[in-house]
Amino acid sequence: MKRLIVTGDDFGLAVPVNEAIEDAHRTGILTAASLMVGAPAVDDAVARARRLPSLRVGLHVVLVEGRPVSPPAAIPHLVDAAGEFDTRLFRAGVRFFFQPAVRRELAREIRAQFEAFRATGLALDHVNAHNHMHLHPTVMDLLVEIGRDFGLAAVRVPREPPLVTWRAAGSGLVGRVVESAFLAPWTALLRRKAARAGLAVNDHVLGLHDSGRMDELLVERLAAGLPEGTTEMYFHAATRRCPELDRHMAHYHHEDELRALKSARVRAALEAAGVERTAFSKPGETKMEVR
Repeated sequence: MKRLIVTGDDFGLAVPVNEAIEDAHRTGILTAASLMVGAPAVDDAVARARRLPSLRVGLHVVLVEGRPVSPPAAIPHLVDAAGEFDTRLFRAGVRFFFQPAVRRELAREIRAQFEAFRATGLALDHVNAHNHMHLHPTVMDLLVEIGRDFGLAAVRVPREPPLVTWRAAGSGLVGRVVESAFLAPWTALLRRKAARAGLAVNDHVLGLHDSGRMDELLVERLAAGLPEGTTEMYFHAATRRCPELDRHMAHYHHEDELRALKSARVRAALEAAGVERTAFSKPGETKMEVR
């Protein structure tokens, strides 16, 4: 059986992102979205989600490249003088692991983000983290521990099959294999921790190596060659460019990704391959049965 979760990330970052997610769910193949609860357009995103009861919404935890939910004074080791998280992922990861004060503030901020999501009244479909920071062992443990108090039932495992994406893209085999090998220990660890906590996970992910370049042709080919099991394909779609996107994703082709999500050719490829579109949870369910 081939099952596909189609997720729009960065829900709430900006109105053009929110517009794209609503449009792609109403008229395209999008089934889920990951909400940034501390982002500038979060209220607009929540209002759209409430109008779309079939859209499954999860929490996109932000601990780098963004602003916190907690008051900056409550987490001084996590933010800079402007009250923003670190933009250097490696440096942030080192501090998360080695500095006890940082770990205490991480726990405070992660709990605050779960609380902010609960305050929206939306059902929690899944959790992942901006820039996949939930692969970090410290963040991983805190998400599982704190998420238990908020009904956490599913987490994204960013394990991308390099040969599948290479066959679809036709380029970058070495880079795809190296990236997959580098992430393999961390995705395996996340999968084990999720299993011990009774959390649902996806078997595969698509959109990692080609993030920001998920155009119609690539997505059509990925759809036709989708592996067995449950795959999550995620996008960074938007209706137009804006400063919030240009700040950290200036090279992304957001509008191309929206066109791919609404493409009749992509939908036809999924139907021809016998793919069931789904989410981590469905209305009336707590979690999806996935390996």
